[in-house]
Amino acid sequence: MATEKKSTMKYWLLAAAAIVLDQITKITVLERFEFAERLNIIPNFFDLTLVYNTGAAFSFLAEAGGWQKYFFLALAVLVCAYLARAIVKDEFGCRGKLGAAMIIGGALGNVIDRMLHGHVIDFLLFYWQNWYYPAFNVADSFICVGAVLLVLDGFKHKQEPEKNA
Repeated sequence: MATEKKSTMKYWLLAAAAIVLDQITKITVLERFEFAERLNIIPNFFDLTLVYNTGAAFSFLAEAGGWQKYFFLALAVLVCAYLARAIVKDEFGCRGKLGAAMIIGGALGNVIDRMLHGHVIDFLLFYWQNWYYPAFNVADSFICVGAVLLVLDGFKHKQEPEKNA
């Protein structure tokens, strides 16, 4: 049991680091920006801004009337519980465990926003001419990179089929 705890500790620390980094960046933006204010960092490519997302990725269901907050909270908790169990049960390879930990940290970072503010705080805005990628945050970045790692792990890490006795 002690070895099991020690072997998964790095994944819990990664998830915690994602949460802390996400929340520090969001607090900093909240302290320094008014809603919809933009600060150009790289001309014609990248701005810092402050926007709120009551929905999910790309503002999916943002105008749904309020029930989506509880839906996304519940979904995030269920996904985190599944991924945490899979880490503990050693169901992923190393790459998959890193990805799962990143998703857990990112999802919980956004859960904190929904619980404290009723919406997710987004502030990273990339664009080119008339094309804009929807604003996102550090938690979203962890979730996306984590998802890629999980997919890559799925191609590389195969569980041995159980042998019937």
